[in-house]
Amino acid sequence: MRRTTVLRIALSAGLLVSAATLGLTQAAADEAPRTGTTSRAPASSALVSAMQHDLGLTKRQATARLAQETAVRGVEATARRVAGAAYGGSWFDAKSGKLVVAVTEAASRDAVEATGARVTLVEHSQRQLDATMARIDALHAPAGVGSWHVDPQAGSVVVDVVSAHKDDNDVRSFVARARAAGPVVVRQTDKAPRTFAAGTVGGDPYYTGNVRCSIGFSVYGGFVTAGHCAQPGAAVRGWDGSYIGNFQGSSFPDNDYAWVNVGSGWWTVPVVLGWGTVSDQLVRGSGEAPVGASICRSGSTSHWHCGTVLAKNETVNYSQGAVHQMTKTSVCAEPGDSGGSFISGDQAQGVTSGGWGNCSSGGETWYQPVNEILNRYGLRLHTA
Repeated sequence: MRRTTVLRIALSAGLLVSAATLGLTQAAADEAPRTGTTSRAPASSALVSAMQHDLGLTKRQATARLAQETAVRGVEATARRVAGAAYGGSWFDAKSGKLVVAVTEAASRDAVEATGARVTLVEHSQRQLDATMARIDALHAPAGVGSWHVDPQAGSVVVDVVSAHKDDNDVRSFVARARAAGPVVVRQTDKAPRTFAAGTVGGDPYYTGNVRCSIGFSVYGGFVTAGHCAQPGAAVRGWDGSYIGNFQGSSFPDNDYAWVNVGSGWWTVPVVLGWGTVSDQLVRGSGEAPVGASICRSGSTSHWHCGTVLAKNETVNYSQGAVHQMTKTSVCAEPGDSGGSFISGDQAQGVTSGGWGNCSSGGETWYQPVNEILNRYGLRLHTA
């Protein structure tokens, strides 16, 4: 194998470039991770090109959108705090470049608009919709139900039913009980979700037994990935077959997250591989992107693809069981991409869980938000 190939493959594991190579001082490498949302460098031309290709944007539109989404991340938390109990959810409107905030009380409009957001009046608050979501989460879902999530634009919890099973008795019974739980809209989907782990194949992986998955993000002492890839204690091998570490924590179903310790000559860096489609991306924080924002994914099978955030706090009903608090995207993925990175600008978003479709015909993919993983295991994101 040529040295350039070796270097490219190792970088995809997010573990080969040292802090010195990145031009970081030791003090910068040791400082606490930033979770702010302001980028310190403009978007690369390759990233803009990828957004043009996957989102159908012009160069000017892609550049403007990245700037708008960076600004929106700072508005969302403030607007939510100002709206208080009247808060009904929020989303990014790509046409206006603004954050739209739903509120249940007209009296809150002026204060929320003062944050820079647009305001729309709705019937149900986020708290009411979350309560409905929790009641549905307590139900047993049959295989014909794909997922469900709070949709602030619809002002309800949206339940996705697989079209081929919409008339099954158990599906009809679940839908009836879901509707009794609160405001619910039922939609149909053509495909059932599945995870994106894969058997051992050539490529740029990490391996656990005969399963190949993808590294998500470097943390101090290891990396985060998908929980369905292995159980706690499972040994992890790198692209070259050498030992990296072990799964220190793993949860699936209910959640789909895990973390792996790194040692034996491997080390961590704050990089997401661009696979030659874009330049390798530095990770500078984990500011959460809103619904409607652009987002990109890196994985060991289908490499780099972009799309938009479609929904948050969605429960996905895999054949192995339901997984909660997931984020749905329009980004495609394929087997072996599980655990890989979802990133918006330079902000880490989550690790690839599963979905439906592929990168030839298209599809949808869910990720487990990275901040939940960091909080669960007390980890610190490795940032540039």
